[in-house]
Amino acid sequence: MKGIVVFSGSAHPELADEICGYLSLRRSGVKISRFSNDCLQAQLLANCRQRDVYIVQPLVPPTQEHLMELLLMVDAARGASAGQITAVIPHYAYARSDKKDSSRISLGGKLVADMLAAAGVDRVLTMALHAPQVHGFFSVPVDHLTALGVIADHYRERDLTNCVVVSPDLGNAKQATLLARLLNLPVAAGSKQRLADDRVVIDAIVGDVSGKRAIVLDDEIATGGSILEICNRLADFGAEEVSVACTHGLFTGNAREKLTSCGKIVEVVSTNTVPPPSNFPGLQVLSVAQLFAEAIDRIHNGRSVSKLFNDVDPSYAPPPQPEGLF
Repeated sequence: MKGIVVFSGSAHPELADEICGYLSLRRSGVKISRFSNDCLQAQLLANCRQRDVYIVQPLVPPTQEHLMELLLMVDAARGASAGQITAVIPHYAYARSDKKDSSRISLGGKLVADMLAAAGVDRVLTMALHAPQVHGFFSVPVDHLTALGVIADHYRERDLTNCVVVSPDLGNAKQATLLARLLNLPVAAGSKQRLADDRVVIDAIVGDVSGKRAIVLDDEIATGGSILEICNRLADFGAEEVSVACTHGLFTGNAREKLTSCGKIVEVVSTNTVPPPSNFPGLQVLSVAQLFAEAIDRIHNGRSVSKLFNDVDPSYAPPPQPEGLF
């Protein structure tokens, strides 16, 4: 991997180290300092000139601090004459601010994408954006990874007799359907209405869950409100037990208490796109470091990243060529 330099901010250095392990590299140092007026400063401690630079930094709480660290590291790499700068953002938190659903409301997903481009990012590598339209917010190329294959591999090791994959809402039904196809299981979805950031109502379940063991799939778990609500509705509709899986396990506030106190939940599964909480007994953490390392290798060597997911998500596969064309 000659010519690659990998840096990390303070958000998740453990993931950066694991990615570097798969690339047979050592993570290069960064010095983050704070002035007396509370302003941050970033200094990269390795040569970047004409190098392929990757900066690993998920946007996790404190989100604004980690975003500013990322922007400063990108600016430092650009000032150090980096050949190409890729922001590796396993969790792009501002993807939830993706639409004008109220008057005079900010569109944070687009604003942060513009800030990254202005700082000097040439490419973004991320995973499981909250909504497909967020991909279009960026004016630079985006490689969008999925953890569905990793999650499917976890469940393939289990007894899936009488199981059903459930999406908490219709918006995430496509991802639940893809997981169901990978596991050869039926799929169901909740009809959800969001009342506030931490308050949702699910008034119906589309699909048969009676007497079944449910695998609830969501892209992100923050407060746990949606998961608790879908678990209560699944119980009302006759589901026997629930296994919860997500890509981004933030578990903010009292989410851990909510999930561990729910009698129907037998397992919680998350990936390590964000740092896993230390006091969550029984949490199953799946690593996506190898996926990110393989994507970095493919970007560096000019090979297709989408081919990583041809067997996972058909939308990544190239369209079939008409007959007679070569």
